[in-house]
Amino acid sequence: MPVSVRNFLRLFAHVQMLPILESGEETLVGGQAVMEGVMMRAPHSYCVAVRKPNGEVVTEEMPVTRPSEKHAYFKWPVIRGLGVLGQAMMLGMKALQFSATAALDDGSEEAKPVSSWMMAVQAIFSVVFFVLLYKLVPLKLTDMLSNVWPVLKNQILFNGVDGLIRLALFVGFLFFLSRTKDIRRVFEYHGAEHKVVFNFESGKDVNTGNAQQFVTWHPRCGTSFMFVIMLISMLVYMLIPVQTFAAKLAIRIVLLPVITGVSYELIRFAAKRRGSFLSLLTAPGLWTQRITTKPPSDEQVNVAIQALKGAMALETKQGGELVIA
Repeated sequence: MPVSVRNFLRLFAHVQMLPILESGEETLVGGQAVMEGVMMRAPHSYCVAVRKPNGEVVTEEMPVTRPSEKHAYFKWPVIRGLGVLGQAMMLGMKALQFSATAALDDGSEEAKPVSSWMMAVQAIFSVVFFVLLYKLVPLKLTDMLSNVWPVLKNQILFNGVDGLIRLALFVGFLFFLSRTKDIRRVFEYHGAEHKVVFNFESGKDVNTGNAQQFVTWHPRCGTSFMFVIMLISMLVYMLIPVQTFAAKLAIRIVLLPVITGVSYELIRFAAKRRGSFLSLLTAPGLWTQRITTKPPSDEQVNVAIQALKGAMALETKQGGELVIA
């Protein structure tokens, strides 16, 4: 397989992981695993640290303005979730572009920077893939099953089966990717990111030894968020009386921003009230993080720590107020 095609497929797999790997919430610190590295965020700062093939760790930092500080309507419930998640995805793509360029730089003439147009193509391709895999395929399979078992034409049963198929595809796709060497490395960095965030939140000195004492699964993870979206969407679809295949597919696409915003509010509430009933919504995501996070090496934890220190140093330099949203 040509190097360019192989790298395109590697990058595509990483782009698919973005919603699963990023925390997607305005907190004191959060992060995301990228290709051979970690991106960390403070309230107004961002830093991505990546280990190149020669062992050198390179970083990129930049200031970040919260959506709610640019536009007042991003402070509104539901709407704020779209702003936060939209910004998280854009920063995630930027971090992934930097990490891909660094991680694929093996010193050969074939190694070239990952361009913005390539990332744009990846983004478009990923959106289409998402709609096909998690909207069209479950709906079509459920429609086919309802022709075999007419009882499934019942609105609640139909959407229940549709939701279960969606969840099965989601977990199956994650498990499949976790068996590949490239994505397993990302999941190790994902574990490193969570350990370092836990270390920071504990108040202990942030170092490799302390970070390695913590678990790799965290309630503020994109994996948990994706599970909440799928569970909430299942309930919402059950309440909307549409009959035709086209109408059902349209509803699944049109309501995605609303469901995303509502899910953000629920997981935000659950993260702050971990003993509440709603915190049970994050439980399946925590279980699934056994797939999307793996025990990291000390070197991988060190990269995550460098990313955190870079973000916090820039935050301090800007004089930002360190508060939890």
